[in-house]
Amino acid sequence: MVEFKSFGKIPRDNPFSATITEKIDGTNACIIIEDGKLVGTQSRKRLITPDDDNYGFAAWAAANEEDLLGLGDGYHFGEWAGLGIQKNPHNLKEKEFFLFNTYRWSKNPERPKCCNCVPVLFQGLLEVDTIEKELGKLAEKETDLYKPEGIIVYYHAFDKYTKHTIKSPNGKWCK
Repeated sequence: MVEFKSFGKIPRDNPFSATITEKIDGTNACIIIEDGKLVGTQSRKRLITPDDDNYGFAAWAAANEEDLLGLGDGYHFGEWAGLGIQKNPHNLKEKEFFLFNTYRWSKNPERPKCCNCVPVLFQGLLEVDTIEKELGKLAEKETDLYKPEGIIVYYHAFDKYTKHTIKSPNGKWCK
């Protein structure tokens, strides 16, 4: 039998409206809150607990539960980064949780004190060279203690992300 398939809606938002944030090199993490209670934590691929953890994220979440409830119900994704995770290119002295939802949290005074946001580098309409310009500006900030990896571009109309890494001096793309 033939099944009807609709074409789908075309977004009204300008498809080139985007937010560019710095890519923090850590491990993907998520706080899960339901009915005002912390009900779980997860990494990119699995649920985690303090007994079966990912770089101590679940234990940190349990220790900061009261503050984290300020995030409200939902799945709150971010990057768990810092000392002992990946290469720590930002030279963080301890582990920190960076929320991805910058629209909601970057300037919100009610953001839990135990959470940061990924740094916003650009917000607006993309031009042909915006991504390369932002990568170049970020690369210029590199020092012996700070080695930025790249950027994340969030396309508002499509609710999609793309990752772009900084080219090394030999012209090859970083991992």
